[in-house]
Amino acid sequence: MSSEAITLFMFGTMMVLLLTGQRVFGVIGFVGSAAALWLWGQGSFEMPFNASFQVLNWYPLITVPFFIFMGYMLSESGLAGDLYRMFHVWFGPVRGGLALGTIGLMVLIAALNGLSVAGMAIGATIALPQLLRHGYDKSMVTGVIQAGSSLGILIPPSVVLVLYAMIARQPVLDLWLAGVMPGLLMAAIFGGYVFLRCLFQPRIGPALPAEERAQITTAEKFALLREGLLPLAIFAIMMGMFMTGTTSLVESSVVGAVLSMLAAWWAGNLNRGTLEKATRDTLGISCMFLWIILAALCFSAVYDGLGAVKAVKALLVDTWEFDPWTILVLMLASFIVMGIFLDDTAMLVIVAPLYIPLIRELDFSLIWFGVLYTITCQIAYITPPFGYNLFLMRAMAPPEISLTDIYRSIVPFFFLMVLSLIIIMIFPQVALWLPAVVNGR
Repeated sequence: MSSEAITLFMFGTMMVLLLTGQRVFGVIGFVGSAAALWLWGQGSFEMPFNASFQVLNWYPLITVPFFIFMGYMLSESGLAGDLYRMFHVWFGPVRGGLALGTIGLMVLIAALNGLSVAGMAIGATIALPQLLRHGYDKSMVTGVIQAGSSLGILIPPSVVLVLYAMIARQPVLDLWLAGVMPGLLMAAIFGGYVFLRCLFQPRIGPALPAEERAQITTAEKFALLREGLLPLAIFAIMMGMFMTGTTSLVESSVVGAVLSMLAAWWAGNLNRGTLEKATRDTLGISCMFLWIILAALCFSAVYDGLGAVKAVKALLVDTWEFDPWTILVLMLASFIVMGIFLDDTAMLVIVAPLYIPLIRELDFSLIWFGVLYTITCQIAYITPPFGYNLFLMRAMAPPEISLTDIYRSIVPFFFLMVLSLIIIMIFPQVALWLPAVVNGR
């Protein structure tokens, strides 16, 4: 059987089985194991077990539960709420200030959690009711929270980039550093859009009333600033120790987890309920990532062993005569389409055996491609009809926010994300500059 036929068979079987509603890691692992047994006989059945040893030898994976725990602990203990109150007070006097503060909140939550779920939960339950109470346009602010929370998978310590590093065999630190500038660029673009729109349409983002501002003394403002910056100090200490070489990546994740517990204790919110909820949520997410990685490695081992990647490259480049940039655009477009139906981890492990070796063959940077992949995940998160963040917002939003409002709200942010993607494609150094500086290149 030709490599093209095997490719169609493996990926086609995978997609059909996914439509049955089975878990992603089960489908991918089953297809990889079954294909190995069918192609190479009984001895190849050990491939999934060999993949498990690769996972157990990859130490950066240990960081995942610690970073997830850190984010959940800060969320469950109420410290994230202090962050929003800080932004509420300091940005309130500006037109659209509360929406701008919400974007800042999303950036900081992203830097503390590495997932989009925490930012969405905090934005929908804490920020959104306040924004609506102060007369903000519900479509605009709903879009702000959905788009802003998606920054969690791009800004370090992004768990998605850890997963990509595992599959692409790239340094986690380089990928995290590569996500910093694109993440801040995207946040700045969101902020610029909100500021300009509120400047020309004051009714959709009014400033805090003068009487409400007068109730807050200068001492109270600085007290809120101190409390709100505590989570940011945790991130600065953790990343500072890592960047200076004082701690390793794994040790830094432990430092972050311990500091988040100490911060919760200092705030008087560390109790059995908080600890149990954060631990349970961490265990669930971590186990899901581990199973997905095991399944992806099994599938990749079979696909790489066939030499199918070179056959696909020959088909695209030699037979169809696509240039490398056309192939890259098609890859990114496929991520957006798949992301409408699948989450970020699922679509990565489904196409990683084909895309990552192909990117290497086309002589593109795998670090840069990791950032582009993550941005397409963000776009897919807010793309109707089944975008991940759309359903999270529907589940968490107040009753006055309808599904139509949610769909309408993401239209401008969809185009702003596409603009960010195009900028980083045209200027790769936006992503690659910081890793090069840190590595002394």
